[in-house]
Amino acid sequence: MKTAAKIFAAIIGIVIGYQTSYFLFENGIIDQLINRSVSSPYDYITSSIFGAICGVILLVLTPYIIDSLGKVTQNLIKRLRTYSIWDLILGIMGLIVGLVIATLLSIPINHLMLPEIVKNIIVIALYILLMYLSISLATIKRSELQNIFKSIGDKDKEPKKAKQQDCKNKILDTSAIIDGRILDIFKSGFVEGVVIIPEFVLSELRHVADSADDLKRQRGRRGLDILSRIQTELSMEVKVVDKDYPQIEEVDVKLVKLAFDMNGKIITNDFNLNKIAQFQGVNVLNVNELANAVKTILLPGEEMDILIIKEGKENNQGIGYLDDGTMIVVQGGKRYIGENKSIMVTSVLQTTAGRMVFAKPK
Repeated sequence: MKTAAKIFAAIIGIVIGYQTSYFLFENGIIDQLINRSVSSPYDYITSSIFGAICGVILLVLTPYIIDSLGKVTQNLIKRLRTYSIWDLILGIMGLIVGLVIATLLSIPINHLMLPEIVKNIIVIALYILLMYLSISLATIKRSELQNIFKSIGDKDKEPKKAKQQDCKNKILDTSAIIDGRILDIFKSGFVEGVVIIPEFVLSELRHVADSADDLKRQRGRRGLDILSRIQTELSMEVKVVDKDYPQIEEVDVKLVKLAFDMNGKIITNDFNLNKIAQFQGVNVLNVNELANAVKTILLPGEEMDILIIKEGKENNQGIGYLDDGTMIVVQGGKRYIGENKSIMVTSVLQTTAGRMVFAKPK
C-alpha cells in the first residue's frame, strides 16, 4: 500500500507540476517575470522538468505524510473511544444546528454595504463560533438531552420491552469477581442478560495478581480463575468491553460512568461502590444483599439440630453454623462442642454483617 501510495503521489506531483508551469508559460506570466517577449520552444521541456521535480518531491515526502496522517488518525480514534455514542450523536446534532443558524445569519450579513473580504471574514468567524458553541452546549447538557430522548423513546415502547432492555447489561466489579459467588449465581439462572467485563477491571485484576503482598496476589489469581470460568462455563453471553475513561482515575467512578453510558447494572459486593452508584442513579445488584435475602428465615421458638463446633465469646456459649453460613450462638452450649444438639431459637439479630441467631439447648 505504501508503494502504491508513493507511485500515485509521484504521478499527481508530475501532473500538478507540469500543468502549473504550462499555465504560467501559456498566460505569459513567466515572460513578464524574466522580461521576455517571445516564447521559447523549450518551454515544454521546462514544464516537463518542473513536473518531474514535483513528482520526486512528493515521492520523497509521501512516507512522512502517511506517518503523520497515521498518527493523527490513531490519536483521533483513541480520543473518540473515550466518548460514548450519545456524546457523538449530540455533538453531530449540535454541529448541524450551528450550521443552520450560521447560514441564516449570514444572509443579512452578505447584504451589508461592506467590502467583500470583510463580509467573508465575518461569515467564517460566525460559522466557527456558532458551531463551537452548539457542540459545547450539546455535550454539556448531555444528561438532560439524553433523558428527553429516553422519555420520548419510552412512550413508543411497551413497558415490558423497556424493562427487559434496562436489565440487559450486567457489569462486573473487581470485588464481585474475586468473591467468586457470582459464578454460582449466574449458573443458577436467576440473572439474565449480557455479562459485561470492562477492560479496566481486567487491568486491576492483573495488577492485584502481580502484587508483592501474598494475600493480595492470591486474591488476584483467584479472581482471574473465576473470570476464566465465567467466560468458559456460562451459557450467558460474556463481553469484554475495552472502553476506558483516561480522564478518570478511580475504577469505581469508571464503573458508574460505564453503567450510565451502557444503561446497565453493576454487580458488586463493595459497600462504597454501592452508595456511589445509587447516588448517581445507577442500579446495583449487591451480592451480599442477595446472600442475606436467601438465608433461612428463623423465628423464635423454632427447633432444629445443629453441630456445635467451637466456644463462643461469652461464658458457656457454643457456636454452630447453618448451611448458608448463618451463625448460631447457643447459650449454655459449651459443653456440647463437637456434638449434634437439638436447639430452640430464642431470638434473631440482624446486623450489617449479616443475621445472627441466638438459641438454647432443647
